[in-house]
Amino acid sequence: MATKSTRFPLRDQRSLALLKELSRPQRRAARLPVADDAADELQQWLPEEHRSDSPPPLPELSELDLVRHFVNLSALNMSVDSAFYPLGSCTMKYNPKRHEWAARLPGFLNVHPQQDDESVQGMLALLYGMQELLAEISGLPCVSLQPAAGAQGELTCLLIAAAYYRDQGQQRTKVLIPDSAHGTNPASAALAGFDCVTVASNERGTVDLADLKAKLDPQVAVCMITNPNTLGLFETDIVEVAQALHENGSLLYIDGANLNAILGKCRPGDFGADMMHFNVHKTFTGPHGSGGPGAGPIAVREELGAYLPTPVIVRERGEDDRPRYRLDYDRPRSVGRVHGFFGNVGILVRGYCYLRSLGPEGMRRVAENAVLNANYLLARVREAYPVPYGQRCMHEFVATTVDGDDLQEVVRYWQQRHLLPRKVALTAQDVAKRLLDYGFHAPTVYFPLIVPEALMIEPTETEAKETLDAFADALLAIRREERELVREAPHTTPVRRPDEVRAARHPVLTWHELEQITQDR
Repeated sequence: MATKSTRFPLRDQRSLALLKELSRPQRRAARLPVADDAADELQQWLPEEHRSDSPPPLPELSELDLVRHFVNLSALNMSVDSAFYPLGSCTMKYNPKRHEWAARLPGFLNVHPQQDDESVQGMLALLYGMQELLAEISGLPCVSLQPAAGAQGELTCLLIAAAYYRDQGQQRTKVLIPDSAHGTNPASAALAGFDCVTVASNERGTVDLADLKAKLDPQVAVCMITNPNTLGLFETDIVEVAQALHENGSLLYIDGANLNAILGKCRPGDFGADMMHFNVHKTFTGPHGSGGPGAGPIAVREELGAYLPTPVIVRERGEDDRPRYRLDYDRPRSVGRVHGFFGNVGILVRGYCYLRSLGPEGMRRVAENAVLNANYLLARVREAYPVPYGQRCMHEFVATTVDGDDLQEVVRYWQQRHLLPRKVALTAQDVAKRLLDYGFHAPTVYFPLIVPEALMIEPTETEAKETLDAFADALLAIRREERELVREAPHTTPVRRPDEVRAARHPVLTWHELEQITQDR
């Protein structure tokens, strides 16, 4: 069970109490004068039979109580604006504030989704431009901006694949997924009605081509590959993978979560992809977290374009020969809607501003600097935290807290049994918790599942060398620290390390409960 940190005395913990706990009778943020005819006015607008006999049980607080409560809560949050956030595969890079300003311009902010097309020509022009940019970046000509997240983009592509094969008179039931894939890949395939078939990784950490070919049969509809993959390695056999799939009549789907590594350098459509999704809230600097808002547009080949969700934004020539944009709902083979109206436009505006700000050369520098930062960090920490796959990486790498000369044997044992043959002195969870004391958010831990005690680290291109050095120094220091100090971390946060099993079954939701538990102990 969680315990309070000695760094935060009781007087400070009042600022972290719940609003209900801060409430005092008759305390108000504002007091309004009562008009002489207030009762008559109230009776007119809200008859007595619809009024409660007592006020609602809401907290009673001053404005100062409210301001301090929310400001102190906000100070507890870690974000990309306040700390280094090296989440592997999540691409938590800086969100430029000029894009926030642009997205809040009245002409964007105040648009209503039910306005007719003629009254939102500016917004539709921007969104059409975003479609064109994504088509060029991916090498896939047909784009939908509707999906609200990467996972929904995956699902939408698989629904398109299912519709395509139905029109071909084929009942394909399988989706091939590498063992290093994101967990959303098999989830999306199952939701779309497919059976998942795992493809093994080879000793290099990339897709085992022989295993993939052995599992190809007339039932395989799609193979879902992340490229670069979740180990931070480029799938060097991707062209041969695509050829094998296409010879089998199957489609190649590229998970766009790691597009940051190849942005402007190569296009998935050029190395054989038939469909892919983008994470605007990752690659294109839209803020994300806490469930959204996100955006996961998709791009597909020409022959799959008829199945895109409706509506699709199209450009035509008006009577004055000027471009006119409209939402096209007349698409009889469409898989239907996957989102209300035309998507999370606030995030799409931010992504459009980002791409227009960078231009082609800027996009290439994004990928180059992301790869440079990741390899620099890998070189600094790999002696203390071995990297089982790859001497070099793309935008991220996966290290482990398991040490020793027999690392490869340990990894193989883990992959066969999901057990470690010996006790680990330092766990990935230990490192994650202790990093909080150094002011860093943890990298992604325990993923991908093919690496035991995994630390999946992605620095992104927006971090300076000084930040990378400070993070590397913290990781190296943690490796040298006493085990007891690390196992009990974090030491500087309001709540210490929880007993995660007990906390899930008996959550502590208020400070009063926490204080009682502490006294009982």
